Amino acid sequence: MEINYTNAIGRRKSAVARVYLAPGTGKITINKKDLTEYFPSAILQYVVKQPLNLLNVADKYDVKVNLDGGGFTGQSQALRLAIARALVKLNAEDKKALKSQGFLTRDSRAVERKKPGQPKARRRFQFSKR
Repeated sequence: MEINYTNAIGRRKSAVARVYLAPGTGKITINKKDLTEYFPSAILQYVVKQPLNLLNVADKYDVKVNLDGGGFTGQSQALRLAIARALVKLNAEDKKALKSQGFLTRDSRAVERKKPGQPKARRRFQFSKR
């Protein structure tokens, strides 16, 4: 039995998405749940499907995902990156189209750490002259 699937990883903020792409009917399963069940918001579902829709292959691959960490926005964007990377692994010619849309760029912005002697990362305690 030959298993021909491609895997890729995507990260955003503190979310990590591990994706397994296999030829199929377009079913997206996240942590053993359906896409619509895991991301009830239509906007987040759209974000996840962007790379698939761009290449018109939404119904050609089954996507199995392990999602961990972060909030729902970070998770959906990590998943988008992972799917785009997996599609490039399958077909290198798709790279140009995905890159031009910015789906292959890792968004490195993350929460800045809190500093000692301050209430937040950049906020200072109120200064009192007297």
